[in-house]
Amino acid sequence: MSHFPYLTVLTAAPLVGAAGIAFLPKNKPELAKRAALAWSVVVLALTVGLWTQFDVGGERFQLKDSWTWIPQWGAKFTFAIDGIALVMIALIALLVPVVILASWHDADKSKRSVPAYFALLLALECTMIGVFAAQDVFLFYVFFEVMLVPMYFLIGSYGGHQKQYAAVKFFLYSLLGGLFMLAAVVGLWVLGGHTFDWQQLVSADFSVNTERWLFLGFFVAFAIKAPFFPFHTWLPDAGGAAPAGAAALLVGVLDKVGTFGILRYCLPLFPNASKDFAWLGLTLALVGIIYGALVAIGQNDLKRLVSYTSIAHFGFIGIGIFAFTTQAGTGAVLYMVNHGLATGLLFLVVGMLVSRRGSALVTDFGGAGKLMPVLAGVFFIAGLASLALPGTSPFISEFLVLLGTFTVNKTVAIIATAGIVLAAGYVLWMIQRTTQGTPNPKLLEIKAMGRDLSLREAVVVTPLIALILLLGFYPKPVIDVINPAVKATMQDVGKTDPKPIAGTVEAGK
Repeated sequence: MSHFPYLTVLTAAPLVGAAGIAFLPKNKPELAKRAALAWSVVVLALTVGLWTQFDVGGERFQLKDSWTWIPQWGAKFTFAIDGIALVMIALIALLVPVVILASWHDADKSKRSVPAYFALLLALECTMIGVFAAQDVFLFYVFFEVMLVPMYFLIGSYGGHQKQYAAVKFFLYSLLGGLFMLAAVVGLWVLGGHTFDWQQLVSADFSVNTERWLFLGFFVAFAIKAPFFPFHTWLPDAGGAAPAGAAALLVGVLDKVGTFGILRYCLPLFPNASKDFAWLGLTLALVGIIYGALVAIGQNDLKRLVSYTSIAHFGFIGIGIFAFTTQAGTGAVLYMVNHGLATGLLFLVVGMLVSRRGSALVTDFGGAGKLMPVLAGVFFIAGLASLALPGTSPFISEFLVLLGTFTVNKTVAIIATAGIVLAAGYVLWMIQRTTQGTPNPKLLEIKAMGRDLSLREAVVVTPLIALILLLGFYPKPVIDVINPAVKATMQDVGKTDPKPIAGTVEAGK
């Protein structure tokens, strides 16, 4: 290893910061907040350096770090990234300082330790970076499981209504998925040559039935994590109970581990089984699009509503993965990034509204736009991005997914398009009921205190809005990073793109 160990340092740095902040005195909350923000900015700076070192036209996996860990099992601390992992790590590095700034007062009202809250956010960042950077299958599994711990305490200790129920449900669902993966990981090690190295396992030869069972072990774990229908029921509870910042990371990043895992592990390691079960992935994704949208329309709780919209969005990502075209796959990965930006922004703005009103119920607002015009305007922009309005970054992702899917499966693409219409319904109705109409009398108190968008909150939302608009008009830099990794994944599966029809262009060109 001749290069600077970016991935090792990047993974360890948030944990070091978390350890230092956790031991700060409870009576020093402001010091803990400033230290956490500063440390997350350092991680962001390291990530910028990582991006500059990544060669878009180079090898598939780059910046590899490898350290001996458990030699008896052949397990190593091996980190390496392709374009898919790089964009997800960049998303994490951007969202964490934004979330910390947005969560400045989230723990103040709690009887729990404020330093512990911000230490948990940094510990969560460590596990999120590690799970995307790991190239050793056992190391990935460890991060996959440990990631549950900080989020469990963020929800259970600092959440709102029914926080303990939501935290336990989140933990048990994820733990159940982890048990399926553990069985598959053990089977992979036994039958794959007593190694956990990803590159060696890709070339391993499994029987048809063995490959199918191993695929299902990983797929169930990832379907629960994503979550795909019908494994989704933990998400509305967890998203509704979690503090707004933690919910933004939960839905914006943690859930992407599921779809990332399918791309990184299910497809390359079990290519034949992936093709055999593509119908299952497409079916669950389609049901999720329609179901998530329909249920979202009927929600009165803003945080649960946003959670249900994410179930629909993950359906589009699933379709893009199992369409097995480069265009759809690139759209799926880009959707993972753009969904993190748009839904992260939406959750944070909902948190700002809830902190003012003291309620997440849509019926407790009404007319908020007349009393908080700037905040309502940001809420409107976040909503438009969530419904993938042209000019916002999610539109590009959705368009690529549907276009790439249409070339191989017109029926799936047409049914999925219905989700776009439903998305317009639940988002616009949410905005109309919240910001329009006669102002709720309780909101007059907020107006009297002059509590529109503050300077700190403006700093929180500005970079997210800027990226949503920038990538909506010029996504090429990100697509260029993603494309080679997606093409390599399609080659692992043995799939080639169909010949382009008249008027179709390659993704990113």
